Amino acid sequence: MVRLTASRLLPVALGAALLASCATTPPKVVQAPAPVTEAQLPYEWTHGHAPKATKDARALFGTVALKAGDYRWAPTIPDAPARVVIDRLQQLMFVYKGDQLVGLTTISSGKKGRETPLGYWKVFRKQVKGFSRKYDNAPMPYMQMYDEKGIAFHGGKLPGYPASHGCVRIPVEFAKKLYGLTTTGTEVVIEG
Repeated sequence: MVRLTASRLLPVALGAALLASCATTPPKVVQAPAPVTEAQLPYEWTHGHAPKATKDARALFGTVALKAGDYRWAPTIPDAPARVVIDRLQQLMFVYKGDQLVGLTTISSGKKGRETPLGYWKVFRKQVKGFSRKYDNAPMPYMQMYDEKGIAFHGGKLPGYPASHGCVRIPVEFAKKLYGLTTTGTEVVIEG
């Protein structure tokens, strides 16, 4: 004969209660997620810098459809601060001087798992002949760093899709023009 002591009785009672509750609890109904609305698309949090830049580019250059490595540049306005708007979704960079769009280029942002971070930044370091400390001293011509972790925009290869380790690659000639236009403190907005 087995004697049930208090120490043996408690686990048995808890197990029985758990089984009883499982038997009487109806199964959860899982609903399919609702379709994504336009308001939930990537620009939801961004205050619309990239969509506005796209409209400005169409007005100034007639298109935003560029082949990988292509860019457009317009005469610049003197005495106005520069601002850079990067759209990861469209893989484009827009350059402003004051409120006037002056440049548009294709980019290659960070690949999956090393995505270029979204947000508001400022250029804090510039170097004509920059090199990556993290990635085998890889060249970063006309480098403009805006993130303390070493992320920058610079001249580089543009395959037509996100392929970098987090930096934003732009055509070297565009990077050279941009380098002459910006200063430390230039605002950088990354959306998409």
